[in-house]
Amino acid sequence: MPTRAAVHKPVRSLTLYCHFLKPLQIVAASLVAATFRLSYQSIIACFWGRCYIFAMAAPGKTKMVAIVDDDDLMRSALQGLLKAVGLPAQAFASAEEFLKSGQQRKAGCLIADIRMPGMSGLELQAKLNAEHCRIPTIFITAHGDEKMRMQALRAGAVEFMAKPFNDEVLLESVRAALES
Repeated sequence: MPTRAAVHKPVRSLTLYCHFLKPLQIVAASLVAATFRLSYQSIIACFWGRCYIFAMAAPGKTKMVAIVDDDDLMRSALQGLLKAVGLPAQAFASAEEFLKSGQQRKAGCLIADIRMPGMSGLELQAKLNAEHCRIPTIFITAHGDEKMRMQALRAGAVEFMAKPFNDEVLLESVRAALES
């Protein structure tokens, strides 16, 4: 049982604190959430007989990250990655499914594949722009070229990443998009 706790809010990045606290023992807050009455979006770092609680953005204040990709494994992996750092995410198997969901206004960031059956990621971006629904968009693709990249960026995308991509680079792009 910790002898003392100091609460620090909000923390921009779980990764930032993981690097900063590398020599320390970090315990997931969900293990002791009942004791401290914390949300799952917190971590507890215990060292030298003291515990420090680092809270992510408060629940309800962080907008959802929408993931649109036809690949089941990619959707699951992205959703798991975002959940691991305390970012709420919702996954959609197609652009049409995302549009039908009505979740566009709740999304603070959109991660979309370029090539999908039916509506492509670029077509989704154009449709959202036409509806004056400007969501910071990060495109991920295994089939991109410079022309496609420039088209996406000119239309307002914040990032265009080739698969496979670095998880840390993606997370930094998502955080920047959510803060914009």
